[in-house]
Amino acid sequence: MRQPVTPSSRGFARSMRADATKAESLLWQSLRNRQLDGLKFKRQVPLDGYILDFVCYEARLIIEVDGSQHADSQRDVLRDRHFEGQGFRVLRFWNDEVEINTDAVCLAILQVANARC
Repeated sequence: MRQPVTPSSRGFARSMRADATKAESLLWQSLRNRQLDGLKFKRQVPLDGYILDFVCYEARLIIEVDGSQHADSQRDVLRDRHFEGQGFRVLRFWNDEVEINTDAVCLAILQVANARC
């Protein structure tokens, strides 16, 4: 079921898509167009007052690609708990993880997604 999205959230998500980090862009090239085992991912999706880096609704899987500003973030813990309470699994990867070994990140995503579908 589609959630109502405020115009400000929609605009912010749009600007984040246009100004993606290097790691987000690299990962998106592997996830877009159902390239990862036919799974449909969306990027920079506003949901429940948050902007999700990547989401696959079919697998109830959220992927977050984080920089150092997210280290030990209590807000991220609360956010993850919120979505896990809704049946999502949240995977977090560091920017450098994605940049150095995108294939390993995609394999980890695929393993979790296949276990959930």
